[in-house]
Amino acid sequence: MSRHFGPTAVEPATPLWWGGIGLRILTLLFALGAVIVHDSDYQRPWLAWTVLGAMAVWTALTSLVYSREALRWRWSWFVVLDLVVTCGLMLTSPWILDPAQLSGLDPLITTVWVAGVPIAAGARFGPVGGVTAGVVLGAGTAVARQAFTLDVARDGVLLIATGLLIGMSATTARKSAAALRQAWRTEVANAERERLARSIHDSVLQVLARVRRRGAELGGEAAELAELAGEQEIALRALVTTEPTGPSTGETDLRAALQLLSSSKVQVAAPAGEVRLPAHKTAELVSVVREALSNVDKHAGPAAKAWVLLEDLGTEVVITVRDDGPGIPEGRLDDAEAQGHLGIARSMRGRVLELGGTITLDTSQRRGTEWEVRVPAK
Repeated sequence: MSRHFGPTAVEPATPLWWGGIGLRILTLLFALGAVIVHDSDYQRPWLAWTVLGAMAVWTALTSLVYSREALRWRWSWFVVLDLVVTCGLMLTSPWILDPAQLSGLDPLITTVWVAGVPIAAGARFGPVGGVTAGVVLGAGTAVARQAFTLDVARDGVLLIATGLLIGMSATTARKSAAALRQAWRTEVANAERERLARSIHDSVLQVLARVRRRGAELGGEAAELAELAGEQEIALRALVTTEPTGPSTGETDLRAALQLLSSSKVQVAAPAGEVRLPAHKTAELVSVVREALSNVDKHAGPAAKAWVLLEDLGTEVVITVRDDGPGIPEGRLDDAEAQGHLGIARSMRGRVLELGGTITLDTSQRRGTEWEVRVPAK
């Protein structure tokens, strides 16, 4: 059974939100116990109970909002408001606790209830949001205590660490879910492609193969048709055995895009797995390879063959395009550029340089031509 991950689906960090709700309820009960114990010692007991009531109402409201399944309903502005309200309630402590309580070990009126805010901020905004909420609450604690002591510093560090850990966990959960969605889409696409490949193999590919063999036997014009049928057979086989390149935005598979260039005269060798690059980089590299193959077709002769090799080195990708043609005579490219023929300089070198890569040419007469393109992977 497949699970849909859309804008209204359960978001990956939902367990963290529920953990924050549970912690807030538990710490509210702790705050209630603290008020009961210290009620007779407060300057204004009525204010202590009023703030505690406000904390209970706010706990109920935040629990209602944060328990929603979709991330878009856990509003960013509400998380910021949560931080503001919590700081405001905490800053009433100087009017409730007497000076001895403020300077001693007695807890502020909000006690550890404030820890729910870094959890919410980290789950919503990631590590930066969680740490920011921890810093603000730590500073608020110092203001409420009217002093910066070792205990205040300890509380601030714990709040910051809580926000950081929850933020990192939420970010990791969302990245993992995105990778799972991509893997699921790829699996579905692969299954559909395999079904189409079986169907095509039983019909179209068999017909093309028969036309190619029979045309070669008859010779003449039939041989030309056989050659065309052979090229289409190779192209169709590459199409049905190549993984989809993906959407035009984000990342796409360079390996799949290059394999579509296979023909009776062009062989493509690539790694077994995907070589994913930003979509614009994939498009530019495919254009460079097309230009190189076009030059082979124009200048290397009708019998020339070409080979495209793709290598994934981790930090960079390397594409080599080699042919067995007569090669480029020394000085030919300089002469062409001087005469205003800037196709190679602009179409190939220009594209590669814009990607932050390098392109080198190795050629001589009777030795063919080899282009090597190196570009950063990211």
